[in-house]
Amino acid sequence: MSIRIHELAKKIGMENKALLALLKERNFDVKSVSSTVDNINAEALVEEFAATAPAEGTAAAGDATADQPDESAATSSEPLPPQGFVTRLPAGVMVKSAEDVVRERAEKAAAAEAAAAEARAAANPPPAPASAPVVSTPPPPPPCLPRPRRRALSPRLLSSPAPVSAPPPPPAISRTAAAAAPTPPTASSPAPAPAPLRSPGIRPPSAPAPVSAPPPAPVPAQAPARVSAPPSPPAARVASRPPPPPAPVSRPSSLPPLSVPPRPATAGAPPPTPSFSTSTTPPIPPVPPSQTATITNEGDIPIIHLKPPIIVRDFATALGMKPFKLISELMEMGIFASMNQTIEDAVATRVAEKHGFLLEIKHREIPVPVTPKDKEAEKKRRAKEAQERELANLAPRPPVVCILGHVDHGKTSLLDAIRKADVAKGEAGGITQHIGAYQIEHAGKKITFLDTPGHAAFQKMRARGAAVTDIAVLVVAADDGFMPQTDEALKHAQDAGVSLMVAVNKMDVKGANLERVKQMMQERNIAPEDWGGETITVPVSAVKGTGIPDLLDMILLQAEVLELKANPKAEASGVIIESQIDIGRGPLATVIVQRGTLKVGDSLVCGPVWAKVRALFDDQGNSIKQALPSTPVRVIGWNGAPDSGSAFRTVKNAREAENLAEEEQHRIRQTAATAASAPKDVSLDNLFQNIAATQEKVLKLIIKTDVFGSTEAVRNVLEGIKTNKVSLEIVADEVGLISKTDVLMASAAGAVIIGFNTKLENGVTPLAKHHGVRIETYGIIYELADKVRDMMADLLEPDLKEVKLGAAEIRATFPLAKGFVAGCLVTEGKITRNAAARVRRKKDVVYEGKVAMLKRFKDDANEVRAGLECGIKLDDFSGYAIGDVIEVYEVQKVRASL
Repeated sequence: MSIRIHELAKKIGMENKALLALLKERNFDVKSVSSTVDNINAEALVEEFAATAPAEGTAAAGDATADQPDESAATSSEPLPPQGFVTRLPAGVMVKSAEDVVRERAEKAAAAEAAAAEARAAANPPPAPASAPVVSTPPPPPPCLPRPRRRALSPRLLSSPAPVSAPPPPPAISRTAAAAAPTPPTASSPAPAPAPLRSPGIRPPSAPAPVSAPPPAPVPAQAPARVSAPPSPPAARVASRPPPPPAPVSRPSSLPPLSVPPRPATAGAPPPTPSFSTSTTPPIPPVPPSQTATITNEGDIPIIHLKPPIIVRDFATALGMKPFKLISELMEMGIFASMNQTIEDAVATRVAEKHGFLLEIKHREIPVPVTPKDKEAEKKRRAKEAQERELANLAPRPPVVCILGHVDHGKTSLLDAIRKADVAKGEAGGITQHIGAYQIEHAGKKITFLDTPGHAAFQKMRARGAAVTDIAVLVVAADDGFMPQTDEALKHAQDAGVSLMVAVNKMDVKGANLERVKQMMQERNIAPEDWGGETITVPVSAVKGTGIPDLLDMILLQAEVLELKANPKAEASGVIIESQIDIGRGPLATVIVQRGTLKVGDSLVCGPVWAKVRALFDDQGNSIKQALPSTPVRVIGWNGAPDSGSAFRTVKNAREAENLAEEEQHRIRQTAATAASAPKDVSLDNLFQNIAATQEKVLKLIIKTDVFGSTEAVRNVLEGIKTNKVSLEIVADEVGLISKTDVLMASAAGAVIIGFNTKLENGVTPLAKHHGVRIETYGIIYELADKVRDMMADLLEPDLKEVKLGAAEIRATFPLAKGFVAGCLVTEGKITRNAAARVRRKKDVVYEGKVAMLKRFKDDANEVRAGLECGIKLDDFSGYAIGDVIEVYEVQKVRASL
């Protein structure tokens, strides 16, 4: 086993090159620091250098003292400080003078000639102090000087290479002091002289004399060899015999005469390490001033303003003290705290008064507890301020008018005449099945119209339209008068509390009777104005366009009376009129803005769905950037189809909208889970009811429609089918196209897919055929209701109906080998072989069976019609009697009714 040279050098604390030179001098076969040395020689080198470690430590202590030329050159008459405190001071700041630089350059040549002799003499030099002229220095520090900590010197720093420049002559110590001091350890040990304290990674510069000291007298070349030996090369140290470790030396009462070892000079001559004089106290690092402390003067008394907590360091800075002095004062008061700890307010006040300051501590304001009464007052105050701001920003807005009435009374045609459009032709069956929002301009003012369906199935849609409007126009046909849906629409308008107007349409139709309509209005407590009531009544004709300008003028007049206003500067909010899922554009919603201004880029939340408005379209399909109050617009950017009739509002950003929608979804799920987990009444009757329910016929449906309002209408129609024989279960009702997911859901649930005004996605038809799923699509809602009713009836067991085919009277009987044959005359209908038959004897049924044999004379026949004779044999029956009647019938299955 062996060890590499660079590892060994690191272990014993030498430079790699020095150890390599030493090994070459000892005739080791090594070429570089990567070469290896056997373990025996390596251990010998480690032990050899370990024995010199105590001597190096003593030499380091002497070198620290020798680094201070000002203090080491004390006068002979002035005693040095006892207990050797000076030797433990760290190396201070030293400034190299011009004389030192010139002297070092002059001595460099002499040092090169004497380097070899000094190296040989370094093994055992005579310990004789050098005599030099005494240099006057400032008095030494007092004995009470605090002892600073000294950084330990690493072995790598202690082993320095051979000096390049000549060592400066050491200052002499007086003979009296030298005689009184014990003999210090000499340089005869092979340990190298330690380098002065310095920062890690910086080579020690040569130690010049301070600027204040005069240049020392020149010394002969032999003096350095006698006084103190410079650090010898590693080869010379290893070659010499290592002395035994020195005995411990007691601390002298005065400084011993120490020599200054030479320091190797660097090629670049770096700036010397600064050194402080031993007569001054080591400086304390500056404490940054407190950022929270301010000092003001009231008269002659300074006041310190501080915010808690009071930290020792900041408080000392505010008092103009060093932190350690403040810590000492606190210790005298029995309080132990470090620089970064806090002190109590009372203690800080006492210390400040001791130093002539007044301390003012700025405590944070403690919040006053708010009572419920104060909360209510604050809430009212904020509501009042919001109301004042709202009133200050109010501006007139267009009226929202809802068209209500019975089906086929001409609501859409009237609106088409107003808009000069033709919407009615686009509706399936000529009836309106959607709610439409439009805006027109008349006499320079805008009016927003809502067209609602009049069919009975669209009750919720009509109620929703009446709830968001200002004026309701009840369309009544002049020939029909008030009908059931007219009364229902009237009730919706009265429940919503909106202003009511009546438009008597179809005045051009034969049989129109305006007075009869007014009489019906009087019966319903909505008397017209010309009959002494308050209801505005306008006769119009949607086909010919008569009376329409008068109707619009009356609407604007009524809007002026209502004084309709809104705040366009507030955050947008409104109501969802209709929602749908469009191919290519995703979920859409037709909304009416009731307050504020809706802009592209706004974030909306509506119950469990939210939207980032990507585009806005008006009723003509034109893209717009913003929508003012009472404006109907179509919004694109929803993450799902919102519920019709629900309110939406604008929030700060899309993230907040999404969070609010998720919270609402969680609330809905939690409510459903709570309702499902509610304890149920468990009894024997409920058990039998559940068993009967499992055996009951159930028609399961999945409803897909084009808009949300149609979904409501279809559900209302289907739920209106009343029967006790078959129950109807709606598995799902959604808006959009019929997709493959719907087919898979229907296959798993055994349901039928019902589509209303919607289409199928690609690939749905073959998938439905593969899974055996039935898909029905309709465009008119009452056709859908009739078909679903038929589906429910198909689930029932068919009714059995007996149909009489014919009858034959028995005229004679003929014996056969196995029984008898009845000779008959067919009196009505026909007799068919294998048909069901019964034998009647007067009013009693003697036998029931089938016609097993039918013969015409001797030939077999399949049927025999009325007026002909035949032979009939019924299975194995032989008890025929003359005069009996054989009836032939068949049993047919008939669809059961609900």
